[in-house]
Amino acid sequence: AGAYVAARASRASQVERDECHRLVEELIASAEVVIFSKSYCPHCAKTKALFGANGNTAKVTLETPPHVIELDHSRDGPAIQACLLRMTGQRTVPSVWIKGQHVGGNSGVQALAESG
Repeated sequence: AGAYVAARASRASQVERDECHRLVEELIASAEVVIFSKSYCPHCAKTKALFGANGNTAKVTLETPPHVIELDHSRDGPAIQACLLRMTGQRTVPSVWIKGQHVGGNSGVQALAESG
C-alpha cells in the first residue's frame, strides 16, 4: 500500500509541475517583457524602474508596459519560482523574459540596456 500511495503522490506532483509550467509559459507569452519579481527585492526594483513599471519613468521604451508578477503577492508564487528554477537554472529574482526568451536577472538586463 505504501508504494501505491507514493506512486500516486509522485504522479500528482508531476501534474502540478506540468500545470505550473503551462501557467509560466502563458505568463511569459502575455507581454513583450515579463518580470517575475518580489515586491521587497532591491534588484527587482531596479529592473522594474528600467522598464517603467510601477509608475517609474522608463529608461527602455516598450510598446506595452511590462507584465510584472510579484511572486510574494501570489498564492502560487513559490510554485512559480520553483518552475522558473527548473526552466532556467536561476533561483533568484528578478527573472526577466523578453519576447519569450529568458535574459536573466537585473545585472543581465542592465547590461543589455547599456549595450543598446
